[in-house]
Amino acid sequence: MQFLSEEFKAYIAPGANRGDIIQSYLKARGVDSAVTVIDGKRHILVQFPSRFYNPQFKIKTVVAHYDRVEGSPGANDNSAADFQIMDWAVSLKDFQGVHNVRIFFTDGEELGWNTGVNEQGAFGIANVFKRLGITNDDVYVFDSCGRGEVPILSKTVLPVGTSPKFVNVFNDLFSRTQDLLRRSCPGRWMSLPVPYSDNASFLACGIPAVAITILPASEASLYARELSKNPGLSDAVMNRESSKQRRMQDGEVEYSYKERLPRTWRLFHTPNDDLASLTPDSFRVMSNILRSLAEAKAF
Repeated sequence: MQFLSEEFKAYIAPGANRGDIIQSYLKARGVDSAVTVIDGKRHILVQFPSRFYNPQFKIKTVVAHYDRVEGSPGANDNSAADFQIMDWAVSLKDFQGVHNVRIFFTDGEELGWNTGVNEQGAFGIANVFKRLGITNDDVYVFDSCGRGEVPILSKTVLPVGTSPKFVNVFNDLFSRTQDLLRRSCPGRWMSLPVPYSDNASFLACGIPAVAITILPASEASLYARELSKNPGLSDAVMNRESSKQRRMQDGEVEYSYKERLPRTWRLFHTPNDDLASLTPDSFRVMSNILRSLAEAKAF
């Protein structure tokens, strides 16, 4: 498995230059990439030959952040998804036909944790897309996909006043992503509230984006039950501000709702987000999802 490789262990080591490791890993396997600097953030764009693209179909922009919080190995958040997508990129160079996949490894996702979406590195990419009129992509964000076997498609509540056109386009992407998960993981996926990742940056710029993560089945089921019992939990998760004492509808402070979150998420940003926390099942699940995504086509 990828997470047992020496390259993966080097990637989660303290002080690792993760951007350089991504590019070196890809180059050694015949895949080109380039660094794109936007607002001081160093994003990595995977480069495929033009023969893999057909303007008749939507571009599928796949996003995974490679930065991590200081002091945490970041094995699940977000090293697992990085390696899963790196290996997928290697397989795509031999893809038969058109895949229309664009891959970004983004820098600075964690900066938005305390300060808001405008500080996320992906916000700069989304702004460039918006300025260039690139608003018709399907954007798929993969975050924390190394622990568990149940894919979770993030529920998204669009702000009041969102244009009907954007709502329709987003709902179309969301529906097609559900179909993707049905094909790749029949009977083994859920849609639940998930803390925003880089998808928030694209949504803020008027570009439809969905986020996919993975949880152990037991944690996903328990979390679903907690959501049904606690009406304020969904809003707290999707709009949380970790720098403040957010209060739920029943008056409980933030630490109380954190106890109701999946254990996997409570490992984030801690030393325990380590190699031992990862599971082989998640890598098999992600392989199925990414394979189906490469084959999917939408007009």
